Amino acid sequence: MAITVSESQVNMLNTGLLKFLTQPIMGVALLTAVNVAAPSASLAQGQLVPQTIQPGTPNTQPIIPSTQQASPTVPIDTNYSLGGGDLIRVNVFEVPEYTGEYQIPPGGSINLPLIGSVPVLGLTTEQAADEIAKRYARFLKRPLISVNLLSPRPINILVAGEVTRPGAYTLSLQGGAGNNPGVQYPTVLAALTTAQGVTLAADVTQVQLKRKIGRTSEQVVTLNLKDLIQTGNIDQDITLRDGDTIVVPTATNFNVAEARNLFAANFAASSTTPRTVAIIGEVNRPGSYLVGPGGGGGQDGATTTGGLPTVMRALQLAGGITSQADVRNLKLRRPTRTGSEQNIDIDLWRLLQSGDIDQDIIVQDGDTIIIPTATEVNPAEATQLASTTLSPATIQVGVVGEVKRPGAVEIKPNSSLNQALLAAGGFNDARARTTTVDLVRLNPNGSVTKREVKVNFSQGINEETNPILRNNDVVIVNRSGLASVGDSVGTVVNPLGGLLGVFRALFGLF
Repeated sequence: MAITVSESQVNMLNTGLLKFLTQPIMGVALLTAVNVAAPSASLAQGQLVPQTIQPGTPNTQPIIPSTQQASPTVPIDTNYSLGGGDLIRVNVFEVPEYTGEYQIPPGGSINLPLIGSVPVLGLTTEQAADEIAKRYARFLKRPLISVNLLSPRPINILVAGEVTRPGAYTLSLQGGAGNNPGVQYPTVLAALTTAQGVTLAADVTQVQLKRKIGRTSEQVVTLNLKDLIQTGNIDQDITLRDGDTIVVPTATNFNVAEARNLFAANFAASSTTPRTVAIIGEVNRPGSYLVGPGGGGGQDGATTTGGLPTVMRALQLAGGITSQADVRNLKLRRPTRTGSEQNIDIDLWRLLQSGDIDQDIIVQDGDTIIIPTATEVNPAEATQLASTTLSPATIQVGVVGEVKRPGAVEIKPNSSLNQALLAAGGFNDARARTTTVDLVRLNPNGSVTKREVKVNFSQGINEETNPILRNNDVVIVNRSGLASVGDSVGTVVNPLGGLLGVFRALFGLF
């Protein structure tokens, strides 16, 4: 049976449906029902429909990637909080006699006409305006209040952790403020530069910025300054506010390549400032040294690695390595701000053989470089090391006794006993004992050793007959047996001859 509906009835139906949809609860219920009934429409537009999956129930629906990025870490609050030293203007609209400029005292409360003291410490300008409006509401019908910052206070911050000079700093603002929109607040990088840069022990991927929010809460944001270096992401260089604290943590793992990149950053410690480094072990002059940039030249004109204050530069200042040095197993001990130490292994042999520049670590103040003693010296490697800038240009040994030119002799590092004897002119054949010599050595611990060495010029470098000499060694060439007997006879005869000469002079005898 057909049902006839008049035009007026249709209008009434539409009006009723419109009223039904405008009711909050009914409208939401109906729209929800429509969405559930036709999910394909939402999916067709690239939108995800929320679904509830019970634990243990397999999700058979395909996962559709969202076009939105995952929400990043909550950004730090950039609102300006009022504090002691700020100059503000409080505008009370339509009541000009209540309008005025106020310097916020250290306590954070300003004294306003009619309502008296109002605390604004830690509030934004909007929050301060609301607080003042509430108090004026007792006297004014509809108080319209605005608060403007005319001149901000100096920014006091604290920089802690792996920086050259941790502590509290006052940073100045650039440009004007308030009605001068050209004001620029200092940033995290400016603060690190003021603290003379981060140390080489720093983990710049986990720098923390702590900021007080209001009067009681605090917000902490982690910054990745490595990302800033590599990609130029300036979002990591946050503008500072008064009371901020920057903490630079210590790196748990040391990466030599990243340390070299960090050293080149403008927020790292100055590359031109000399740093005190202790050098112990197998070097010719152990001790403490001020290591600065090489300026392109090292010891005796040798070229340094880019003029940087590196391990190689430090070893050159210490007179170079000895012939007993184990260049594969150097240790660098680096103190950190936490009181612990970073222990870094260095293989300078890799630097010499394959050009691994990362092994030539940049040093910093307080580092200790340890050069261990090799358990076994390879003559071929020793000769090769002698020609590098790790070794001094020459060493000095003493060759005394029955040689043609006794005295101090300068020879190349890692030269052998035979080479020293030849540099002194060789044996005095008429008087020298050519089978053995005495080798006297001053040890690093202050003791002196003396041993007899059999001489054999036909032998190559070896510890028994032709050992490698060290700086300040002394080689003693003794007299032969025949020369010793002759010298003894001469000692007996000479006094008698002198006595006869006296008699001749006095009495004219003989």
